[in-house]
Amino acid sequence: MRGVRTVMPEIRNLRLIMVVLAFSCGATVANLYYAQPLLAEIATAFGVSQGSAALVVTLTQLGYAAGLALLMPLGDLVENRALASRTLVFTALALVVAAVAPVFGVFLAASVLIGVTSVVAQILIPFAAHLAPEEQRGRFVGTVMTGLLLGILLARTLSSLVAGAFGWRTIYFVSAVLMLVVAVAARRMLPHRRPTHDEGYARLMRSILTLAREEPALRRRAVCQALMFGAFSAFWTSVAFELVGRHGLTQTEVGVFALVGAAGAAAAPLAGRLGDRGHGGIGSGIALALAAVAMVVAWLGAGSVVVLALAGVVLDLAVQGHQVLSQREIYGLRADARARINTVFMTTIFVGGAVASAVAGSFYDVFGWAGPTLFGAALPLIGLAVWATATTRQATKEKLGGHPVA
Repeated sequence: MRGVRTVMPEIRNLRLIMVVLAFSCGATVANLYYAQPLLAEIATAFGVSQGSAALVVTLTQLGYAAGLALLMPLGDLVENRALASRTLVFTALALVVAAVAPVFGVFLAASVLIGVTSVVAQILIPFAAHLAPEEQRGRFVGTVMTGLLLGILLARTLSSLVAGAFGWRTIYFVSAVLMLVVAVAARRMLPHRRPTHDEGYARLMRSILTLAREEPALRRRAVCQALMFGAFSAFWTSVAFELVGRHGLTQTEVGVFALVGAAGAAAAPLAGRLGDRGHGGIGSGIALALAAVAMVVAWLGAGSVVVLALAGVVLDLAVQGHQVLSQREIYGLRADARARINTVFMTTIFVGGAVASAVAGSFYDVFGWAGPTLFGAALPLIGLAVWATATTRQATKEKLGGHPVA
């Protein structure tokens, strides 16, 4: 806890720090989602198929997973404020390359680099957990997650509106400037925090595998959230094709449709409070079930934009609520290893999302809208089975005098 004590005296306005953390997380993670509603235009611009265009999402998420695995553990080794601000400069450079890419291969390579360097959001979330008292950690993390989730959910709308007015490449220039602004704000306004781990990068990386092996709750939460994020990716990677092709929406109208996802951000603070009150287990089961139902509704109601929007709202609420409940639990496992715990958790999630995006794009080419929606419905059902198994085991442990899992 020595790292926390060095931070606290520097916090003069906790509310302002919270705003900076939330905005920084949202602005950074948005880079992963700008391309989703633009895939049809990207496919046309580079002369590739829709399935090939979906590789942009897949490779960005795989890049993010690589950044989570290789860069995010540095949050337990390097001073967090400097790590975040320096990484954001490289994010800005990658965005500029994407904006001017002359061929699809260069654009894909830039997308990977954007993903790798956008891990700043996940460096800052454990930072927020370090500042939170134990009894309010769920609320604290939930508040910061609201900013992150708004970044995820509004990114699609922003990129669609900007593309409709100025062309699809413009959003990458805009985001590059924003990353530089966030880098300066993080450097000047976030408190100093130097972690206590001092045994070097190699041992730090080896300890990640130890954490994954020794913490079954971490493995369970990571797998279930990866399945949830897979459903999320399957829906939002494919729905733009459906809206443009079947319903004839313009790029601007697709952006307005994407606004429905912003409702998912409301789940973050609510889920945080639910977890603080000891109801994280049942809340997780409900979220998994809702995600599966949302995907089935999206399949059955494909003929109605309103039904698709409703399915998107329910799906986003479920996915984001489950993530906050998961993070509340795993951040309580080991206070000195939260960045590494988050590495295991988030890397697993984004590998799952990347694979789901690729599968969804291929399924859409072959089966139409039924392919990604039914595939997406199956994923949280698998997670629900994992949750049910863990709940049954926990009930048995409680009978034998064990402790409940949040």
